[in-house]
Amino acid sequence: MINPLPARGKAASLPNIEEIYKRHFDMVYRVSFSYLKNPSDTEDVAADIFAKLMQKNVPFQNAEHEKAWLIRTTINTCKDHLKHWWRNRADIDEYKNLQSTDQFHIDETLKAVMELPVRYKDVIYLYYYEGYTSDEIAEILRKPRSTIRNHLSEARNLLKGVLENEK
Repeated sequence: MINPLPARGKAASLPNIEEIYKRHFDMVYRVSFSYLKNPSDTEDVAADIFAKLMQKNVPFQNAEHEKAWLIRTTINTCKDHLKHWWRNRADIDEYKNLQSTDQFHIDETLKAVMELPVRYKDVIYLYYYEGYTSDEIAEILRKPRSTIRNHLSEARNLLKGVLENEK
């Protein structure tokens, strides 16, 4: 069992936060990148996630609870980031032209996944890249299991069409 963080109002254990950071930074980064599609915003959101973790002192029940909390918080933070007022005023071409110093490898399949609508991207990413079952994804995304299974099926069909057209 993972050592839970201290109760609210007490300082977070720095070694514990460091362990969580080492275990899950890559996953938080990948989830953020799948939404934001540029390294600068992705790094900002990833930093925000771990800052929230330190501030909230969430007592995790086990490793899966820890990972699910980080994924859910990352998704919500990315959605909030995308809705921010300044983002609507910024020229999207500026983001596409940013030099990437990112070491995160994006293959054609991941590119296709990132271009899917959010409802499909989330379930495909969590299922294939993070290894969650459809039931676990339903719990993380707080959606009915049947919806998740339908989204997985529809997303697979969309991906199949996109990837076949690229050949």
